[in-house]
Amino acid sequence: MLEPAEWAAAGIPLLRNPREVVSGLHSRHRPTPSTAVVAVLDHEERLAASASFVHRPAPADGWEFRNTLLAHLRRVIPHDLRRRSPVRTAVLLYCRDGDERWTEEDGAWMWGLRDACTLHGLRCGAYITMTTSGWQVLGEGRGGRRPSSDSEPLPLGDEPAEHGRHTPRSAGGAAEPLRWAAAR
Repeated sequence: MLEPAEWAAAGIPLLRNPREVVSGLHSRHRPTPSTAVVAVLDHEERLAASASFVHRPAPADGWEFRNTLLAHLRRVIPHDLRRRSPVRTAVLLYCRDGDERWTEEDGAWMWGLRDACTLHGLRCGAYITMTTSGWQVLGEGRGGRRPSSDSEPLPLGDEPAEHGRHTPRSAGGAAEPLRWAAAR
């Protein structure tokens, strides 16, 4: 299990646009309490692969979480163990009951994510919790009220203006829509 201070001190890379990542995963996987979504982002923070699964109620065990995450990563994307340094980043969104405060279960998920990333050749990324009051990137203090565990997912590509959607420009200056890579 990792404590919040250990997680914050681990040098986990910040997401450029956590709201976009959370909204995209929420739309794709429609998580409800006890659902975990592990996602792999490429070097440009686009979704390369993701998997969701329901966690059975049991005592928080980082070893079990690590093994479950590793099994799902192996199913959706090949490992990067031959690379000199990780190129892709794994993030974990865990939808749960309760409030946004850190729990021992969160600490076990954090440990499991960090270890699974090491064993799969990935950079360890953000751990995000989602509750009825919204979402939060633990260790960073960033979060929002929508989406939440009881909100309706938006269709992919539909983000309200209040969510700060931006349209990147291509090399030629033309606007191109923001898109997620197809999840495997």
